[in-house]
Amino acid sequence: MKKYFFIFAIILTTVVAAQEEKLPYYQLPENAEKFTAGTVAAKQVDALGFRFYWASEGLSDKDLAYRPTDSVRTSMETVKHIYDLSLIVLNSTLKKANSRNEKIEMNFQELRKQTLLNLKQAANILRTSTDISQYKIIFGDNKIPYWNNINGPISDAIWHCGQLASYRRITGNPINPKVNHFTGTVKK
Repeated sequence: MKKYFFIFAIILTTVVAAQEEKLPYYQLPENAEKFTAGTVAAKQVDALGFRFYWASEGLSDKDLAYRPTDSVRTSMETVKHIYDLSLIVLNSTLKKANSRNEKIEMNFQELRKQTLLNLKQAANILRTSTDISQYKIIFGDNKIPYWNNINGPISDAIWHCGQLASYRRITGNPINPKVNHFTGTVKK
């Protein structure tokens, strides 16, 4: 009997650990029931999260080291930049100032995970908000309106997801062809 309990405990631990590591944005969350500034802003962040999930899913060391010319970032440097942009979006929803002095060293998997978690947290805050004008981008004494999140870090990060997608195609590791960016789903 102890043998079966031990096997069951190992299986249960493995299943729980696998569930804990499930990252957001494999697919887009369900649409909100009504359109508000908060639900629309959240959907923009969710769309970025979905695109980043798939642009960065399964990148190899070869992919991460790729740069088309010496004057541009590698894919890994681009992932780091997208992480930095996700912090700006998250910090605005947390009403927290951005710091250029924060230098956190993370490997690719940690950067990817934290970027997705940052975007998910920001989207969840926005989704329930009735007034997104309160979420300013704060740099020092400068408080920049939420509008700049849309044309700034959110759009910039989406742009860079496209770069990652192009670079990985060049290195022979294209995005999963079952991903549908229009519907935010993955075909079975």
